[in-house]
Amino acid sequence: MLPQLRQLLAQAGENIRLARLCRKLSTTRVAERAAISRNTLHAIEQGMPTVSLGAYLQVLFVLGLEKTILHLAADDVLGRKLQDAELLVSTRAPK
Repeated sequence: MLPQLRQLLAQAGENIRLARLCRKLSTTRVAERAAISRNTLHAIEQGMPTVSLGAYLQVLFVLGLEKTILHLAADDVLGRKLQDAELLVSTRAPK
């Protein structure tokens, strides 16, 4: 995995850990409510790339943050630019 991607996962894990601490929830309680092991929760909070997206989403749900997953790729600026550029390229009519 690229270092910048590892760093993003580590930051996401830290954000999840801080959200848990702000809510004064123990790792045991969050893991139980999310139906995952404490080891998996620890891996999530460490930003480990081997944890399934489903496990991340279960923890976000327990923390009341599940809707934040909808922000992923929501503002796809590059995709829109590529789409617009394709519209500008004129295609030749078939013979």
